[in-house]
Amino acid sequence: MESIRGKTPLQLTTDEFSRRVAGYKNIWLDLGTGDGRFVRHMSAQNHQDFFIGLDACRENLRENSRDCLANALYLIASAQSLPAGLDGLADQITINFPWGSLLRSLLEGDTALLDGLTRIARPDAELTIRLNGGALAEAGWTLEAGTWRVYDSLQSTGCQTRQPQPLGAADLRACPTTWARRLAVGRDPRGWMISARIPAASTMKKEVKISESIFA
Repeated sequence: MESIRGKTPLQLTTDEFSRRVAGYKNIWLDLGTGDGRFVRHMSAQNHQDFFIGLDACRENLRENSRDCLANALYLIASAQSLPAGLDGLADQITINFPWGSLLRSLLEGDTALLDGLTRIARPDAELTIRLNGGALAEAGWTLEAGTWRVYDSLQSTGCQTRQPQPLGAADLRACPTTWARRLAVGRDPRGWMISARIPAASTMKKEVKISESIFA
C-alpha cells in the first residue's frame, strides 16, 4: 500500500501495516479524506483508536500528513479500488461530503465502491455518510433527492440503513472537516447524514429495497 507523509510517498508492506494498526480498540477509515483534517482531529481526540484517511490526491494531504500522530495514517488509493490489505479491518467507515467520482459512485450504486465497503468492514461495522447540496447539485440532484438515492444504494447491498438525519449550521460547525466549516458559514448551511450498519458478508442481501421517501 502507498502512504504519504508530507511530500514523501512511502510503500507499506503487509507486515508493516499490520504492526501499525495492531492493539487499537477501533479502526476508522475515512474515504475521500480530502486534506485529511478529519483524521488529524479525530486521532488527536481518540488515542485508543486508529484512523486511516484514504484519498487518490496526494497534494491535498501534504500538510496534515506531515506530522500526523502515531495512531493516524494516510493512504493513496481510489475508493473504487480499495487495497486488499484493508479487508475486514474497519470498525467505523466515514465518507464526509463526497463529490466528483466518489459521489457519483454512491448515487449510481457502483458495485466497485459498494462491494469494497462490505469487503473492508468488520461484521457490524458502522458507516456514516454526510452529504451537502452543492456537490449534489453539480451531479444533477437536489439535496433531498440525492440523499434518498444514496440511501437506496446502501439498501441494495443489504446494509441496515437508518433514516437520514438533517444537518444544520451547528452540526456542520461540529464536524471536524474543512468542507463542513465552509458549509456552516455559507449561504445554504444544510446537509444530510446517512448512517448504516454493515452486517457480516454472509448475511448481505443483494436486492434493492425501495421505501417511501422521508422527504415527501
